[in-house]
Amino acid sequence: MTAKGLSCELIETRHVRTAFKIMPVKTDKKDARGIAQLMRLGWFRPVHCKSQPAQEVRAVLTARKLLQTKLLDIEKSLRGILRGFGLKVGAISTGGFEARILELCEGHETLTQIARSILDARQALLEQFNLLHRKVLAMAKADQRTCRLMTIPGVGPLTSLTFVSAIDQAERFSSSRDIGPHFGLTPRKYQSGETDYTGRISKTGDASVRTALYEAANTIMIRPSKAIRLKAWATAIATRSGLKKAKVALARKLGVIMHAMLRNGQDFAATQTERAAMA
Repeated sequence: MTAKGLSCELIETRHVRTAFKIMPVKTDKKDARGIAQLMRLGWFRPVHCKSQPAQEVRAVLTARKLLQTKLLDIEKSLRGILRGFGLKVGAISTGGFEARILELCEGHETLTQIARSILDARQALLEQFNLLHRKVLAMAKADQRTCRLMTIPGVGPLTSLTFVSAIDQAERFSSSRDIGPHFGLTPRKYQSGETDYTGRISKTGDASVRTALYEAANTIMIRPSKAIRLKAWATAIATRSGLKKAKVALARKLGVIMHAMLRNGQDFAATQTERAAMA
């Protein structure tokens, strides 16, 4: 529509849903009229329309995650079936999973038939998952922005590619500190009269970005890291408030740093960048 010269605005669905709660009768006609009224009065928050390359990256990441989830579901189901017969698979690598299952099913004709059928389906999913995973790695390697973000200790191809595809255009954020609220990594706030309550993080925005940042923060916290200042800062929070809150705080800080790197076009410096983020 934009290419044809037409004005196009995307609106925040949560705001529309809240506004429509006062409607006693809900119909498509009333919904259309209500949206028109919101647009006319300006009671809406415009949402960024991602570029086609960003949408393509997100589609690949979503497809990869789908296959990964189905693979885990199949393995869990197979473990559950065998457990009912007193057979425990135990901890096993991805490559040794099939051999371990067939070993346990040896001498059980019915179980062997079931296991082979499920393992064939698993193998097909695994091949396609590996195909998409290699594509994700290639996309991350080919993008200068993701390569820049991967200079941060604990940030790998998946985290960087997820973040870049969600941000799309770094300049659409006036400040790097807007990243935390945008991806739901800041606490909810409720204040009315004498009541002043700070709750848990809002968890609004893209959940995949929030998860990726948290996993990167977890890596920094539990493994030896070159990001000494960041880890020391998060460790101090963990001492006061607990490890989980420290990881969330570090995830938010990583988002701020990563956006600043995209905006400024600079690689991560374990001293200068961290000092600027702490200021």
